[in-house]
Amino acid sequence: MAVYLCLFVGLLHLTASLQEDQFQCAHGKKCIDKDEVCDGILHCQDRSDEVHCSKPEGCVHLCDNNNRCLPASLLCDSERDCLDGTDEENCEGVNGGTTSPTPLPVQFVSKPIKCHLGSKPCKDNSDCVLFNHICDGEDDCNDGSDEEECSSTCEQDQFQCAHGKKCIEKNQVCDGVPQCQDRSDEQKCTKYTEGCSHLCDGESRCLPETFLCDGESDCLDGTDETDCVKDCSASEFRCTSGQCVSATMHCDGHPDCWDHSDEEGCIRAPVCKTKQSCPQSKECLVEEWLCDGEQDCKDGTDEKDCPDLAPLSCGDYQWPCKSKAVCIPVTWRCDGTKDCHDGSDETECGLVACLLHQFQCGSLECVDPSLVCNGIRNCADGSDEDGSCQINCAEADIRRCSQGCFSTPQGPRCHCAVGYRLLDDGVTCADVDECEDHHSAVCSQLCVNTPGSYKCDCHTGYIMEADGHNCKIKGEPLLLSSVQTDLLVFGLRSGSLDLLSSSAKKAVLSLDYDWHKRMVFWVSLDTDSIRWSSLEKKTTGTLIGGVRADSLAVDWLGRNLYWIDGVNSQIIAMKLSAGGSPYSVILDEDLDQPRSLALLPEKGLMFWTEIGNTVKIERAGMDGSERRAVVNSSLGWPGGVAVDTLRDRVYWTDERLKAIGSATLDGDDIQILQMKETANPFSLSVFNDMLYWSDAKRRVVQVAHKITGKNVRVLLKRLKQPFGVKIIHQISQQRRDNPCKMDCSHLCVLAPGLKAVCKCPSDLILSDDGLTCTNLVDTAFLLILSPSTVTKIYLQVRHTSDELKGWPEHTGMQVPSVNEAAIMDYSPHDNTLLLADDGTTSFSSFKLKDLNLVSEGQILKLLSDTITAMALDWVTFNIYWSSTKQPRLHVTSNSGVFTTILIKDGIGGVESIALHPPTGRVCFTNKGLQDTSPGATVECANMDGAERRVVWRNGIQPKSLVFSTNGETILWADTSLDVIGSVQLDGSGHKELKVADGLTAVALSEDTLVWMTVSDKTRLWYTDDQQQNKLWFEVGTEVISMKAVSKSSETGSNQCQIKNGNCQHLCLATPNGRTCKCAHDHITVNATHCSPEQRCPAGSRSCLDQISCQPDEKFCDGHIDCSDHSDENCVNVKHRSGVKVPALTQSPTSPTVPSTHPVSGFSSTTNGSKQPLNLNAQMCSRTRCSGNGRCVEIGRETTCVCSMGYSGDSCQDKSLPVPILCGAAGLCAVVILAVIAVTIKLKKGARSRRANPEAVKETSMKDLDSKTTVTPPADTSLADHEKKEEASAD
Repeated sequence: MAVYLCLFVGLLHLTASLQEDQFQCAHGKKCIDKDEVCDGILHCQDRSDEVHCSKPEGCVHLCDNNNRCLPASLLCDSERDCLDGTDEENCEGVNGGTTSPTPLPVQFVSKPIKCHLGSKPCKDNSDCVLFNHICDGEDDCNDGSDEEECSSTCEQDQFQCAHGKKCIEKNQVCDGVPQCQDRSDEQKCTKYTEGCSHLCDGESRCLPETFLCDGESDCLDGTDETDCVKDCSASEFRCTSGQCVSATMHCDGHPDCWDHSDEEGCIRAPVCKTKQSCPQSKECLVEEWLCDGEQDCKDGTDEKDCPDLAPLSCGDYQWPCKSKAVCIPVTWRCDGTKDCHDGSDETECGLVACLLHQFQCGSLECVDPSLVCNGIRNCADGSDEDGSCQINCAEADIRRCSQGCFSTPQGPRCHCAVGYRLLDDGVTCADVDECEDHHSAVCSQLCVNTPGSYKCDCHTGYIMEADGHNCKIKGEPLLLSSVQTDLLVFGLRSGSLDLLSSSAKKAVLSLDYDWHKRMVFWVSLDTDSIRWSSLEKKTTGTLIGGVRADSLAVDWLGRNLYWIDGVNSQIIAMKLSAGGSPYSVILDEDLDQPRSLALLPEKGLMFWTEIGNTVKIERAGMDGSERRAVVNSSLGWPGGVAVDTLRDRVYWTDERLKAIGSATLDGDDIQILQMKETANPFSLSVFNDMLYWSDAKRRVVQVAHKITGKNVRVLLKRLKQPFGVKIIHQISQQRRDNPCKMDCSHLCVLAPGLKAVCKCPSDLILSDDGLTCTNLVDTAFLLILSPSTVTKIYLQVRHTSDELKGWPEHTGMQVPSVNEAAIMDYSPHDNTLLLADDGTTSFSSFKLKDLNLVSEGQILKLLSDTITAMALDWVTFNIYWSSTKQPRLHVTSNSGVFTTILIKDGIGGVESIALHPPTGRVCFTNKGLQDTSPGATVECANMDGAERRVVWRNGIQPKSLVFSTNGETILWADTSLDVIGSVQLDGSGHKELKVADGLTAVALSEDTLVWMTVSDKTRLWYTDDQQQNKLWFEVGTEVISMKAVSKSSETGSNQCQIKNGNCQHLCLATPNGRTCKCAHDHITVNATHCSPEQRCPAGSRSCLDQISCQPDEKFCDGHIDCSDHSDENCVNVKHRSGVKVPALTQSPTSPTVPSTHPVSGFSSTTNGSKQPLNLNAQMCSRTRCSGNGRCVEIGRETTCVCSMGYSGDSCQDKSLPVPILCGAAGLCAVVILAVIAVTIKLKKGARSRRANPEAVKETSMKDLDSKTTVTPPADTSLADHEKKEEASAD
């Protein structure tokens, strides 16, 4: 309240009118009495009251630019009264000699001396003395009053300075900062640190040998950096500046020495593959270095004749300097440091917050309480004086204040000492926790709060520097960076530069190191393998081949290697020491486009960036447990990720925001650092106080302070592009007890809380002992569908993983080319998976091969419709289905060509279908028509639609129909009643099982009933002969449906199994045999064959509801013409630019015969021309397109549209990836994150209606078609830039 009152009084001062007997200071904020003008004493802080003053009577000596005049008594009195010191010049013989100047008569009486802020007058009013010079053991006042009334005895917890007149806290002794004027608190304080080899600073500090001659001054006296001569090895070149660089870099056309001496005296000028070089000094250049503000040519020509800067455009997290020349991070605005050249970032900062123990003037200055009401106006507006200043603190005031009382213009007030704050009660002082603000960086590492103060400390392995705030590591940290195909090691102190052995032929995008084995692990674009290079022996090799890796990370504690497989969207781990050993999938559920991976083994955690349809940064245990999104806001396109182990923060690069972000490990306190130096961040690393990142476009590796982003420096600047960055130092991988001491048969991984968990390869499961991976005994499994993933879980593991907080042992398979998977069915006979995709309203077929899903193409695609139910006949592979616009029970052949309606009357909507081919029965749910009951029925019929009957009438929302193994009972989940119901097909024997709220699906495998509930989590439960209503596991993943598969679940056959039952179109099983059905626009010729129906005019066809006819060209033209939308039920077509896909046509006369070849037996009824068809996509894609694409007919030719990653006439060739590289010739292809943009762009059409939308899975950065054109999201000029480089290289 005192501060607010003071501000109010200050405002009154500022707005008061000037009295006639007053003088207003030039700054306009203070008025003084006119008799104080030109009195030789400054009253205005801008000195305007003593400017242009005439020489007063009695004036002897003018000084300070004629702004001050002294009487003779003040000359040569050994006290400097003029600021320019001229009153004490030419004083030889004065006062100490035989003569003295004749004093002139004093014509005026001097007023009491007035002291500046932070000082007080001596008792004789002859001088002012600074507060920190009082009781410092030295006389500063002529009368010695500054050393009077000093403490001669100290408290028990205090230390007395040697001069005996000052006491300090004991924790300030030997802290590296002298508090005593005589430095006695820092004497005999030698800190014999580990490896102590150099004493300095008066033997008060001892440094290890690694601190000597490291380019950083650690001693205050600088002796640690004197007489420094470094020895370079035979394989190194000594720079004139003292660096040692690899001899291979001598005369290579690029300066590696700080002084460019490695490029001097070269016999022949280097051949610059970039086609650009300095005109005189001949260094090689790239276009990005021209006029970038840094001198790359020794002759400086790269920074001459630069064009005018483009208009300034600042980012969302930046502030423009008033000069409009530069943008600074918003966090630099009003932080007390001038970062704009014009200083505008520190102007107009509003109210300046004073220290908690200070008094704030109405004119916003801050003064010490001792200067308030002292008779001297220390505030510009005088708000520290007058008012109620005459009221002194009474004894009662002093007693009620916990620390002290002082007079103010508002009356007596309590005040607190430095390091304390006044509580709201106005009387109590509480300690200020200086360590509370994590962004203030009061200490670089550990901050220990003490009463009234704080103390900085360092983590183990670090040494406190002389300033008492910053910590320094013993031993030189090394920067490891992949620069295109090179692996460079740069000494962060010495500037040494070494080149590791590398067999990479294309860019190395990700790397990490193992300090224990002195090995670097890396992946490049040219092979499907993870390779290593030795840090010491200059050797290289392969850890594991035949794997896809986009980002890798070393678990140095658990001794494992983790990597991201971007193609299959998996996080995988294997033993670090066992090349070629089986690996385990750690995570594969709902991974969209994982980009970069970082581990925190000390806590058993891993972090990764996700750049798919929903960008985010996720965290999980290193065993895949406790998964959660930690950052899902303030993101544009998160790329690289790193962990700061000292402050427990996660950092990431953001290509779209042109920034680097950070947050706590839980995702709180998000900070965005957006600078001109972070325009193209790719990879990053954090070590001690610094942040390191690579910029592949500018071809530099830079460093800045990790909290403020200040002190930016370029560490590496190469002609090739840098990608991965890591900081190598022993402290980052300190040896400690490995929790993985369990005797796991295959792989032991860390879990949160530094626990250990055994993991198995995908073809094995963990046995009951939790250690051994074994083969399956029971092969029954569940398939669980998520929007973009199908998860396979063997039912055998349910008894070994009760009530799991996460997935049990499983295999996750990404669904390619599906936007929003909605319904699933599966046939174990040929491992065919059928999916209905809400995103494209289509049925798609997949083959399960080697734990991967391989697309077989679309079977049928609808338009402006939603598929509501679907089931696969695993004997004939016919598809039974229904939709919102076509609410009937349909059946479509596996080729998609033949469709007919089985049941259409009395159906309001079908939400679930179940088939039992051995008995020829089909069951479905019927929501009922609008004029009937709001409930739903369960109905069954023969698979040809005959003998329809209602078996259960009292349902509300029955879903997830499933047959018993023998086909005599149908089960369902009523999601409104949270009841699992069952009834025999004759309507008898109804049973119910009440389950937990949120029931969504049910599955049956022999004697095991499994169901799923969804609330805050997705939970799976089961009942079998051992457990009843048992919770199996719970996950946070969105799960849509599930299906149980076992040996007995799909056994048996029917008459359609052989030769399609001799049916020409559709063979439909019945309890007594089979029925042949014709497509909707055909009629039966006999019991097995069909002929086109003649009900429509020539050149037209019937809609599926047979209500109307439409011209042939209106079928599959992308527009709805039939009232039931059936004209857009299209067979294996995809509307593509440049490929016209006309409607399916059929001959009006000749019957058609099933064929495995496209277009057989069909011709146009109008002009006889061939029309593009794709009748058997599965067969054609296997034979014609090598299984790597799908067939499309254009004109009279069948051609292949290859899947991403393949090319050639028959899709037989694996396409070269499109790296974002600038090669040896300086040719920039596409920037890495721009490559990923292709995948993201393809997903933009998908807009899920679910709570957690996911996107289509496409490819990793390795698999992009080389002909694909992409545009980076944040740099639209990149393509133009690349064309220029290509032109210059030609």
